[in-house]
Amino acid sequence: MSKEGNFLIFCIEQYKSAKNLTGKQVIELFRRYGISEYIVSCFEALHTTGTNYIIQDIDLFIQAHQTV
Repeated sequence: MSKEGNFLIFCIEQYKSAKNLTGKQVIELFRRYGISEYIVSCFEALHTTGTNYIIQDIDLFIQAHQTV
C-alpha cells in the first residue's frame, strides 16, 4: 500500500476514535464530502502535522462543504 493510503487509513481511524463513530459512519462521511480525496491530495502537508490538527482540519473541511 502507498504511503498516502496508509496515511488515509490512519486519518480514518483517528477521526473514528475522536468522534466516537463507527467505521461505516466515517466512510460514509468521508464519501459524502470527498474527504479521502482531500487527505490524499494534501498528504505532503498533512502528514507532518499532529493528530489534533488533522481532526480539526477534517471538521473545518466538512463545515466548509456543508455551507456550499
